[in-house]
Amino acid sequence: MDLLEAGGELAARGELSTSEEELLDTPDLKSWLSRGAESIEAARRIGELLKESSEAIYPREDVRFLPPIPNPEKIICIGLNYRDHAEEQNLSLPQNPLIFAKFSSSLIGYDDEIELPAISQKVDPEAELCVVMLKSGKELSPERAREAIAGYTIGNDVSARDLQFSDKQWVRGKSCDTFAPCGPFLVTEDEIGDPHQLNIELSVNGKVQQSSNTRHLIFDCYTLVSYISQSITLKTGDLIFTGTPGGVGVFRKPPVFLKAGDVVEVSIEKIGTLRNPVS
Repeated sequence: MDLLEAGGELAARGELSTSEEELLDTPDLKSWLSRGAESIEAARRIGELLKESSEAIYPREDVRFLPPIPNPEKIICIGLNYRDHAEEQNLSLPQNPLIFAKFSSSLIGYDDEIELPAISQKVDPEAELCVVMLKSGKELSPERAREAIAGYTIGNDVSARDLQFSDKQWVRGKSCDTFAPCGPFLVTEDEIGDPHQLNIELSVNGKVQQSSNTRHLIFDCYTLVSYISQSITLKTGDLIFTGTPGGVGVFRKPPVFLKAGDVVEVSIEKIGTLRNPVS
């Protein structure tokens, strides 16, 4: 469903409130979410009112999915946040979240191509649950952090391991163009239920490489949002990649890296599947 188009139909029928009609002037989902909980409720009401009768509902095969938030101010990532990922590296569990960032220029959507950079021979995908922020905030408690989350989507923290390890820091190797596939859906917590009980899986060409559950997160989503917000003001639409489980290509025996022609799929229970070909 095209949310703005669907809202326009309802507005023409006089079925929206003044505040709901004002949301129709927003240019993108980040701007829509800036109204907080009101934004989520308005989207839900529009969907319920129209059901299957709207011209704004399109067949999936006719739709190109952009990242749910195509213009986040920040993409914040967490390293070493699954127990099995720490175990496969023979590393102790971190005492605090390990934070790094990806540049927004690395963001792509469903079915967009992951482009292998000529300077890297060791590109490795990583399945991740992504938090999407609803409210701006700083110094949030875990309880307030939960209220500040709009919902969840799927991310793929693609990593050029040779660049990452040679630099001895992570930003360049994880921020190459197209290295942050995200989507296809933003799912709110009322539909997800507990975000810490979701199966998560990554496959390359149909062969499963990663298979785990978000219950194995070391630091849960609310803790991460609270921790980050102690020093960084989180804004509406910010993305938080919450970490990847074990099974990444670089630590497999023998190591497995992406090549042109591969297809990577990341699936998370209750959200869907994020698919990206490799070129």
